Amino acid sequence: MRRLPPLTAIEAFVQVARLGSIKAAAEELALSSPALSRRVQALERFLGKPLFERRHQSLRLNDEGDRLLGLIAPALDTMADAIETMTSGTELLRLRLGVLPLYATQQLLPRLPELKRLHPELHLDVDTASHGMARLGDGLDAAIVIARDIDPGYYSRRLDRNRVHVIGARALLEGPNPVRDPTDLSRLTALVHREMPETFTAWRMAAGYPDLEPAAIDLFDSGNLMLEAAAQGLGVAFMLESHYQSARDERLVQLFDLTVESHYSYWFVCRPRALAQRPVRLFHDWLIAAMDADKLNDGPSG
Repeated sequence: MRRLPPLTAIEAFVQVARLGSIKAAAEELALSSPALSRRVQALERFLGKPLFERRHQSLRLNDEGDRLLGLIAPALDTMADAIETMTSGTELLRLRLGVLPLYATQQLLPRLPELKRLHPELHLDVDTASHGMARLGDGLDAAIVIARDIDPGYYSRRLDRNRVHVIGARALLEGPNPVRDPTDLSRLTALVHREMPETFTAWRMAAGYPDLEPAAIDLFDSGNLMLEAAAQGLGVAFMLESHYQSARDERLVQLFDLTVESHYSYWFVCRPRALAQRPVRLFHDWLIAAMDADKLNDGPSG
């Protein structure tokens, strides 16, 4: 049988790679930082090559380390799952997930039957309150949020890239005073989501109308309500292309044929050490695979 490096060295490497910090990995494994460093160095000596770029106060995987992580981390996770199964009194797994209502309705719930088929032991407690990131580790295990970027202290994966659409009632294109040009927005109310406060100002700059001012700007904390308000003629909603396409509401139209990249994306976010928890890891891996499959099927989304 081929000689293998110590399992403790492999475990140390995977934790440091995932957490990006000797200190955080040492706390996770209940070791001192020097002891953990020695385990990582022992693996590097065994392989005869460095696995990290060592920077002040941090470590970053080099190409060899990234390749090794992809090869051995799944096997280590499988071993951990096997031990957990043998020592656990129940197969039930539970994930406390924060997610905005519109994403839950349009993107998550239609996919959950597939997750249930793959992992019937995994159950979700869904929390649709805002500011999910602030409650990670204190009520939530993970969250799907919409943001421009994510604090590097969190683990995050971008789920999409999008464009901003100006969405309004179909009736706005009809009648004696129809909306034909972006300057017509000066007589309408702009509907903006509180989680995407810069959407309107970014849109008008990118569209080439930096001085455009709507009659008013009304803020919403619910994308579902924004779409309904737009359908009822209460204003025009500045939302993502995916919101409009997934709504499939015949009452709504995209008002202008303008391609404006959104500053905001949906992200999967958790604390780095949460990835070691099986419910978080199962959901994360399934979600990323589902999003990647959609990108391959649909082509570029812009």
